[in-house]
Amino acid sequence: MDMAEQILRDSKVIAVVGLSDRPGRPSHGVARYMQEHGYRIIPVNPKLTGPVLGEQPYARLEDVPERVDVVDIFRRAVDVPPVVDGAIRIGASAVWMQLGISHGEAGAKAEAAGLRVVMDKCMAIEHRLMRGS
Repeated sequence: MDMAEQILRDSKVIAVVGLSDRPGRPSHGVARYMQEHGYRIIPVNPKLTGPVLGEQPYARLEDVPERVDVVDIFRRAVDVPPVVDGAIRIGASAVWMQLGISHGEAGAKAEAAGLRVVMDKCMAIEHRLMRGS
């Protein structure tokens, strides 16, 4: 079993950093798909003012009042390091950088802190692949 599959099997609560409230955006589509497949989605985006996918959004990971299993990042690579720092601070189990996003230094820092790391993969695609196996 690869790291992506391990994370998907072990996780129930996903904080989606950079989640958009616009249905046409990739972050919204992936979050909706994961929610439809039994995962709890927590929106993390300081620009959101009302619920997204029926869930209260938070400005920062540190504001989320419950346990987060995996932090799913929909931000540019340059914005990844502070998100990884937040994931470490809240005690998340994993950091997932979506398709097209990778940051080796931040990934290494997360791994050194004991988090599992996936870079440059779409969570929804990996979930579909896992279900097909």
